[in-house]
Amino acid sequence: MGNDRVGVWIIGVKGSIATTMILGALAIRSGLKSGVGMLTATELFHGLDLPEVSDMVFGGCDIRRQPLADSVADFRREFSFLDQELYSGIDADLAAIEANISMGTSRNCGGSIEQLGAEAARDGQNITADIQGIRESLRTFRQRNGLGMVVVINLASTEPPLALTDCHHDIDVLRERFAAGDASVARASTLYAYAAIMEGCPYLNFTPSNAALPPALIALAEASGIPVMGNDGKTGETLVKSTLAPMFSTRNLEVLSWEGFNILGNLDGKVLADPENCASKLKTKDQVLQKILGYAPHSTVHINYVPSLGDQKTAWDFIHFKGFLDAKMTLQFTWQGYDSFLAAPLALDLIRLAALAKRRREAGLMRHLASFFKAPLGVIEYRHPAQYEMLCSYVDAARKAPFSSVPGRDGAFRAKE
Repeated sequence: MGNDRVGVWIIGVKGSIATTMILGALAIRSGLKSGVGMLTATELFHGLDLPEVSDMVFGGCDIRRQPLADSVADFRREFSFLDQELYSGIDADLAAIEANISMGTSRNCGGSIEQLGAEAARDGQNITADIQGIRESLRTFRQRNGLGMVVVINLASTEPPLALTDCHHDIDVLRERFAAGDASVARASTLYAYAAIMEGCPYLNFTPSNAALPPALIALAEASGIPVMGNDGKTGETLVKSTLAPMFSTRNLEVLSWEGFNILGNLDGKVLADPENCASKLKTKDQVLQKILGYAPHSTVHINYVPSLGDQKTAWDFIHFKGFLDAKMTLQFTWQGYDSFLAAPLALDLIRLAALAKRRREAGLMRHLASFFKAPLGVIEYRHPAQYEMLCSYVDAARKAPFSSVPGRDGAFRAKE
């Protein structure tokens, strides 16, 4: 172990996805559960230099003051159908993780988040102080636990979109704006990403928040030898959409309209009830069809908060399409699942693959991870099967060479010397 130990620093560590991921990792460590739902647990990835889930050390930050043990208790009540043995003997583990948790920043996160974390807001501190505080938390986490590497993953709730300007394309100008205390150029996710890159930590943005990885930070990561990737984990309706939509093209069927209706009831749903926060989510979900089909059918995505559903998410999609002799037909599907149970294994996959990328001395965007995201950065390929092939090509190359080789924007595989 020693310097091979990998730390996982989670932004939103007391949220539903993070709690599910931590409990899953503890269950895998104890041998109670397998890695079902994790792609990296399949034969394809055997033999790669991936960190073991059972060896991960967890920490992070949150704007909520309640202990992680309370989040687990809430989880236990909501999912009472789960094997109660999952919670046996984990008190010491939760206490150890709690010691690695710091208070997060709610700066510029929009109405819903500010209300949820009002008691955690750190008034009077400027952006530079916020960044320094995050960096110190990451450094302390690494040193306290004797970690060789820390992977930072953003599992927080969605922020309102940020209008990107010239400063978001030039790291020196962006730094100047930070130093001047210009809050208009950053969201909380921007500060976390910048701090992670400066501390040498791979960074994953599982949220739709576009402020997390503006071009200036991506360029900084590439220059600094740090792997980064986002945006917006692809877990449910969009996963089906990006898999199903190519079928219409390969049969020359014209999609006339594709309507999606989503209802969910967890904290993510509550945050998305705020129109500003929801705008980020709708943008990533709604662009997939045009990217795949090459044209823009009428398409509307609706997201509604239904408190009684808890972590359950239901998506109903109605597809109206035209075939031979202009005959109009329909296809419908319903996707029902637990939001956090779908997301948590993907987060673990991404953490393992980010650690692998760092070990292989890769830098900048991890485009081969496109299949995990609704809006993969730096990628023009949105068809899920083709994105999966990008990942398979990367894995094949990783077996043959110790250092970096990645697929390009078009999905074509190119090796680096």
